[in-house]
Amino acid sequence: MIIRVDLKRAVSPFCWEALRRLPLADAVLSLWAYVMRPAFLQTVFQKHRGRSFEDVLSFPVIVELMSDALLQHQGSGRQACLRADEEGLLPTCLEAFYGKLRRLPLSLSIGFLEEATQRLRALRPAAARSDEQPASLRDLTLIMVDGKALKNVAKRLLVSRGRSGKLLGGRLLVAYVPAEGVVPSFAAHEDGETNEARLIPDLIPRVRQVITGTRLWILDRQFCDLTQPRVLVEDGDHFLIRYHSKTSFQADPSRPATASRDAQGRTVCDEWGWLGSPTSKHRRYVRRVHLLRPGEEEVILVSDLLEADQYPATDLLAAYLQRWSIESVFQQVTEVFELRHFIGSTPQATIFQAAFCFLLFNLLQVIREHLAAAQSTPCRVEDLSLEGLLTDVTRQLIAVLEFVSPEELCRMIPESRSDQELLGHLRRILAVPISKLWKKTKNKNRRPHLKKKQRQSGAHTSVARLIDPAKNPPAKRRSTKKRHATNLTTK
Repeated sequence: MIIRVDLKRAVSPFCWEALRRLPLADAVLSLWAYVMRPAFLQTVFQKHRGRSFEDVLSFPVIVELMSDALLQHQGSGRQACLRADEEGLLPTCLEAFYGKLRRLPLSLSIGFLEEATQRLRALRPAAARSDEQPASLRDLTLIMVDGKALKNVAKRLLVSRGRSGKLLGGRLLVAYVPAEGVVPSFAAHEDGETNEARLIPDLIPRVRQVITGTRLWILDRQFCDLTQPRVLVEDGDHFLIRYHSKTSFQADPSRPATASRDAQGRTVCDEWGWLGSPTSKHRRYVRRVHLLRPGEEEVILVSDLLEADQYPATDLLAAYLQRWSIESVFQQVTEVFELRHFIGSTPQATIFQAAFCFLLFNLLQVIREHLAAAQSTPCRVEDLSLEGLLTDVTRQLIAVLEFVSPEELCRMIPESRSDQELLGHLRRILAVPISKLWKKTKNKNRRPHLKKKQRQSGAHTSVARLIDPAKNPPAKRRSTKKRHATNLTTK
């Protein structure tokens, strides 16, 4: 919250000792004070607010209430607001917070994540992550792109009450940079039923503004068409997409295919040709890498990296294998940061909460990197559990806020630190031994527990289509006579 404090007033030794014994809370509060300065949040709001406005409840207060709900109250917005009201820090009523959250524009959610993440990226330690990128692709920045639907929205709106099936909030198309471990940006649509491929023209320029250099876009098979590659190769970038049979491929007879073996002895075929039919004006010359996996589904990739000597097929397959990392990000953000339970019930509210959860993910990634870099023995960032780390972060935040008042915390953690001052502070306080609770469990002999899934209805719709019925036309059903005639013919 924005609290007026007397910076000249001395802080008691007890408060300094309490903060010293809680290094994770100190790190989170220091990063938060640096990244979420009220002046910065006001700048973000004015830049991306669209037609929204501020009255009594400002955007910085909304951000603080959301952070309290996700970091201290297991995703409960009501508890965060009641606690703030009890402490005299809520300038208006509880309903005003939900109303403001319900109407936040998508541009503000996206801009909030982008600009705050840019400030966090400047605080990463040098050489924080182990380099698992294939050698031939070291000059390229790998960017994983995938879509995510925001599911299980609460049926609080009048139009959604009594509806059967599940409700979808917004639809996201997210970019993830595994070399940095951050989500720099995403594109969003209010309709959770929309096709993710429609969001590519919105996402790619956004990522190009914040991730420099030559990029390699890695996408799944649903993006394999003749439209997406034209957007992906702009600005000198390259693409690696899993092939889908909906788009035809004609081999080049003048360039014969080659075969090789991967590390597991499986056959890998390299061939060149045109993606798209001969009559299409957008057909593109590509390279197709075909991995044969006996007893499993074959993996077929298409790319504009045509030089087999410079970019071996095994390196392209290894790069595509890293695409699972964005699925892991989605799982961690959903389970660890309580994205399964939405505070608001509109698409705008769900998208803002998702943006906030991705920002918390990026913030904890920076803390994980500093913890790993401060160890005397080699420690991989990937070996530290995000869930275990967040558990102790929550516990320490609750402890420090119980014993130290907000006014004293504002004096102990100033917002005016420079990048270098904050980097030095993080190196000093996070040079602590790694707790066993922060390490990932590795038990290769453990057999997975197969829980029998309960049969559930697959029916679902999006909140946006309920709010605007024009976006949700009724499905056309065949008449009874036609269905009866079809049944007789079948018999």
